[in-house]
Formats: sequence, C-alpha cells, structure tokens
Amino acid sequence: MKEQILQISNLDSQEDAKKITQAVLDVWGITEAKASPAQKNISFSYDERMASEQDFEQAIIESGFNIVRK
Repeated sequence: MKEQILQISNLDSQEDAKKITQAVLDVWGITEAKASPAQKNISFSYDERMASEQDFEQAIIESGFNIVRK
C-alpha cells in the first residue's frame, strides 16, 4: 500500500469533501480516502499495482477540483 496526500485549491466545504472522496474511492485500487476542507487536502491509500497517480488525479480533475502542484 502506498499513501498519498494532495492539496486541492477549491476544496471549500463538507459537501466538496464528500464529492471528492467519492471520486477517489471510485478508482480501482483505492482502499481509503479522507478529504479535509480545513486543510484543503485529500489523503488516501492505494495499491500501486492496481492504480497509478494518473488514475486518481484524473478522477479528481474530472469531478471539478484543482490539484495544487508544488
């Protein structure tokens, strides 16, 4: 299992948190996810044999959220 935390610029409410969490959980290989509007991030665990960073980044973007690139 691998853990990932991504900053999301437009994660503003609990409703946004539910929406983005569900989008990430729909990706094959994601085992758990938790979004925090207060910290403007989402953390999740995934099996790198089943999912890649591109898979969940695409799911986040398609659900209307913006990933903050470092």
